[in-house]
Amino acid sequence: MSTPLSADQMLAKLKGEGLTVHEHPDWRTHNRDSATGKTFGPVIGVLIHHTAGHGDKETCYNGRSDLPGPLCHSWLGKTAGLWMIGHGRANHAGLVDLDVLNALRAEKSPLPKDDQANADGNDCLYGLEIENLGNGADPYPADQYRDAVLWAAALCRAHGWSERSVAGHKEVQPGKVDPSFDMNVFRTDVRKQLESKPGGAVPQKPTPSTPRVDLSQLVSAAKKDPPARQGHVTYMAGVNLVEAALVAEGLLGKQYAGDGSFGSTTVAAYAAWQRRLGYSGSGADGIPGMTSLKKLGAKHGFDVVA
Repeated sequence: MSTPLSADQMLAKLKGEGLTVHEHPDWRTHNRDSATGKTFGPVIGVLIHHTAGHGDKETCYNGRSDLPGPLCHSWLGKTAGLWMIGHGRANHAGLVDLDVLNALRAEKSPLPKDDQANADGNDCLYGLEIENLGNGADPYPADQYRDAVLWAAALCRAHGWSERSVAGHKEVQPGKVDPSFDMNVFRTDVRKQLESKPGGAVPQKPTPSTPRVDLSQLVSAAKKDPPARQGHVTYMAGVNLVEAALVAEGLLGKQYAGDGSFGSTTVAAYAAWQRRLGYSGSGADGIPGMTSLKKLGAKHGFDVVA
């Protein structure tokens, strides 16, 4: 466990690793410490995310209607580079598995299965959001992936951690799918960077992994989002994957996809998918089931977990 870096220390460490760093106005005092009555730290590791969208730097700074910002400490754009978003407690990790946190703290490998959500990850993890749809088809530019490796390596180097203090959101919280690349390969790339001098060469391409959609969380979204206020989000990553597949099937207009909300239009589009598979009546009510979701995933590149 370590004391969190000051804002000046973080800037220095990131720049020292070879990163060009942009600063969002007021990022140094932008946090959730006062609002929650909780102080950030001690810190035990870094957490990697993808945003499940595009052009979402300001969303990560301001937050959403259901989740106040900052939603990360740093945001990494496809072409806009690395931006400092917050310093202190940020709403990026949420409730995570305590066993995984303990493994990160002890730098144990491999990480245990994340089958519980019984500890607050916002207390103790730095968070990086990488601009990417996370659908397995949206590429990570070489420079963007390189900067993600450097970001993680810089913080690990600053605290004397190894690559075993790095995790993906999908490894700490049940049902999460981010980031959409192989974290074991990412950790290997971080290790290689730590073995070299700051700013050394790193791999230029990520190794993709198959995105996952959690059926139980998707069903919850399909039931909770339509009656909630406009834009309510229950399960952003999984909903975006399903909506992208429904768009590709010609069942949902592009203008209704990508906001993470399983609204009434998405329910109608999923019902159309169910009817296309031969379901009718209550079997085509727009609430995803295992068989229909697996068939959609098989066609459009995502796995389904219960």
